[in-house]
This record gives sequence, C-alpha cells and structure tokens, in this order.
Amino acid sequence: MNFSRALLSRRSFLEYGSVTAGSALGFPHLQAADQVVLGQGDFRYRVVPGWGNLGPSTPVNDCHGLVVDREGHILLLTNETKNNIIVYDRKGRLVHKWGTEYPGTHGLSLVTEGGRDVLYLTDLARHCVVKTSLDGAILKEWKYPEASGKYPRQEDYCPSWTLHEDSLGFFVLDGYGRDYIHHYSPDGSWLKTFGGAEGGIVHWGPHGGMNDIDATGAPTLLIAMSDQQSLLRLTTEGRRLGMIPMPGSNPRQIRRVERNYFVAHLADNWPKDRASRGYISVLDRSLRVVSNVGGTAPEYDSKGVLKPMAYLGDTFLHPHDLAVDSEESLYVAQFSSGRTYPIKLERI
Repeated sequence: MNFSRALLSRRSFLEYGSVTAGSALGFPHLQAADQVVLGQGDFRYRVVPGWGNLGPSTPVNDCHGLVVDREGHILLLTNETKNNIIVYDRKGRLVHKWGTEYPGTHGLSLVTEGGRDVLYLTDLARHCVVKTSLDGAILKEWKYPEASGKYPRQEDYCPSWTLHEDSLGFFVLDGYGRDYIHHYSPDGSWLKTFGGAEGGIVHWGPHGGMNDIDATGAPTLLIAMSDQQSLLRLTTEGRRLGMIPMPGSNPRQIRRVERNYFVAHLADNWPKDRASRGYISVLDRSLRVVSNVGGTAPEYDSKGVLKPMAYLGDTFLHPHDLAVDSEESLYVAQFSSGRTYPIKLERI
C-alpha cells in the first residue's frame, strides 16, 4: 500500500497495518457452536459462528466501518484494496463488493440526502473525504480544508470520521491529523473549523462519533475520544458541554439505536498494551453503561462514578465499529485483528 510518510510517522503499525497480534492469537472458537452468553441485563448476545467468512476471493485487512442499509444489507468498509466495500445479507452471504482505490479507508457513514442513500468514506492515506453511491460511483470528494488556514499541507490532514445532521450538513473529525473539527454546509461548502489544541481537544482524541441532541433537544456532537477514555459532548459551534469518563476503555465509535447508545472499544489498555482486548458497551439515554458485551459488568460507586471496565473472554480482539439491524442483531468490525471478518451476535 502506498501510505504517505506523514501518516506512517504518526502511528504506523500502532493503529494501521499491523495484523500480527491478531494472526498469532487467532479466533478458532468462532468456528464452532458458541453458547457463551455475552453482556448483562437486557443486552445479552451469542455469537453466530462463522458468519461472513467469504474466503480468499473476498479478503479483508483491517475492518473499519459498518452500516446497515434500508434493504437490511450490512456494508463493511475495509482497507483491503481488492474490495474496499463488502455488502452482506443477514446470513453473511456476499451480495456484491466494490472499491480498489482507497488504501487508507477508515470511517463509514450512511446518509439519506434528498431521498437517496449515499456513503461518506474517509481515507487516511489519500487525506480526503469521499461521497459515493451505494454501488461505488464517486459523487463528490473533499480534499483538506485549505480555507481553514490550519494546514500547511494536505498531508497534515487525516480525517477519521464524518458526523451528519440534515439541517446542519456534516462535520469531519481530523482524528489522525491535528484534532480539528470541520463543519460543512448541506451543499458541501466549508463553513468553519473549531477544536484542535487551541480549542482544548486533546491529541489522539476525536476518533468517531455522531450528531445527537441534548436534554433540551438542541443539536450537539457526541464524540468518542479514543485514547482519552471518554465521550465528549460539544455544541455544534464547538463549546464543551460535558465529558463522560469511560475508564478501562478506548472508545472508537458511537452508534445510537432508539434510546440506547452502542460504543465500540478498541481495547481496555490501548495504546499502552497493544495486546489488550476490547468489548462493546451499551449505554442508556443518560449515557450510563448498562451492559458490556464481551466485557466485565459495569459497576458504579456510591457517588455514581463508573469503575474501570475490562474485557472478558476472547470473543473480540480490537472492535472498531458496530451496527445493529432491525432484528437487534449486533455486528462488530475489528481493527488489527488478524484479518478477521465481522462478528455477528444475536440478541437473546
């Protein structure tokens, strides 16, 4: 892969192309019937063994993003340039695949614009955001936001994810570059930039997230702050509203399903221990953890402070994103995990 030296100098094997740890550990337990119940309370799951394993004709590298379309298909984003997007049906069978030109794919968003579903991809190696049709036709591409004045060169810009809200347009998290958040209008024009070091956004923080509303119904940004072990809520102008500590985690992406939030944690001690494993947290509407799928049961002290969480068992290695379908099944994509296909878990 033709990665830029700028990207490699930032995190290289730490968070990009390394698969040796996952290869060594392997996932043989997923090939047999797995009756282990994962999670607690109302959010408990069992693994569907062998789901989505398509073999050498449709390989994956790092599995970065997952979304479910209106047909119920599961779309996987991988930085394997033989097939950057793999479309599954619910049984894990291949529907179709496309994409050979995105070596640094990272974030995947499914958005409805004017009644039409489109995809937004971020590419760390190409330093850009790309909008495509569901079958891969390129509709628009955004290079680095030169008008912001924050980047001497395009290589300093490494967008990790896009966050969308119909009336506001979308926001781009520069999670692998300079930690800025860039706001674009619904027509795709750059509007403003906030965050970064001068805005109090700590480096290796804004990785993924979503547009959300606060208790008053006002639009906000809810951001997974990865190495900072927290979720951060901002106004859409960049003002800090609150921080939700998540000790023993490394939150990479947040997905809301009705009144609950699902958070993919890369590992419980990353980056200090790259062999540490991750899990999925389920949070209620007040952002209180109610279940850890593949992790220890959440526990709060007498003052309501969440105690450190940790992985439990060996179902996951490094969860990076997730999706939930209409049957409440959970799908998990993993980074640096031995080129493993997504894991499907059925709710029980």
